Amino acid sequence: MAKSMTGFGRASGENGKKLIFSVEVKSINHRYLDVNVRLPKNLVSLENNIRKEIANKINRGKIDVAVNYKNYIENNSSLKLNVAKSDEYMEILNQIKSRYNIKDDITVSMIADYPDVIVSEENEEDLNEIWKELKPVLNEAIDMNLSMRTVEGDKLKEDIKLKCSVIKQKIQQIEEDAKLSSKKYEERLYEKIKELVSDVNIDENRIATEVAIFADKVDIDEEITRFYSHLNQMHLTLDLNEPIGRKMDFIVQEMNREANTIASKSIDIEITNLVIDIKNVIEKIREQIQNIE
Repeated sequence: MAKSMTGFGRASGENGKKLIFSVEVKSINHRYLDVNVRLPKNLVSLENNIRKEIANKINRGKIDVAVNYKNYIENNSSLKLNVAKSDEYMEILNQIKSRYNIKDDITVSMIADYPDVIVSEENEEDLNEIWKELKPVLNEAIDMNLSMRTVEGDKLKEDIKLKCSVIKQKIQQIEEDAKLSSKKYEERLYEKIKELVSDVNIDENRIATEVAIFADKVDIDEEITRFYSHLNQMHLTLDLNEPIGRKMDFIVQEMNREANTIASKSIDIEITNLVIDIKNVIEKIREQIQNIE
């Protein structure tokens, strides 16, 4: 299955819950799986959990995950005495009292009014419970991202198959032209010899030998056979239910190699032009494959 590496998914928790999560999963093409996670500071320890969920469903791509949440739990904070700070205030007040012989009028309310004596602290959150709430929302966002990647992948798949059909037509034309190359060479050889030695009998055996040597040098049957095989492999690979990007990249390299060999062997301008057209189409396929998982 051809899946694009470009996608976006967003999901949020249900209304009415005390913890409401929103998750965004963005992805673009990359040679490997590269995951970047942005979390609220108090949820950083859940990063590995998120990475594992991503890796379970996505094989390649640069993935950006953003998690936000709102906490509607009542009494999520509590007041606490800052003992160290209150002790400091008491020590200083007692020093003042002793130094200046001042009447002791220190009261609880006085100490409590000083800064940072009574502090409000967030109650420690249960990360296991938070993960239970976050996990389904995360997976929903991942699935939405994958759905977009699949739709885009289907479009790429159809377009690549169409381009492969264009290449196949041109290979068939090259195959037909190649069959005539030896005949054309023989005719040109005869004409050239006649121009040079019009009054001399032409040695037919020598002509046949030259044609045979030429035919061997320009024979591209093997390259054409391999090219057909590569095109067939491309079609089969596009229908595999697994990541196919790297395999397709290899097939394209092999197709390009065969095209170069055909061009180097041919002295027929029509075949050369067809090879140029094929290489242009191959390059377009290669560019598309860069975005396939």
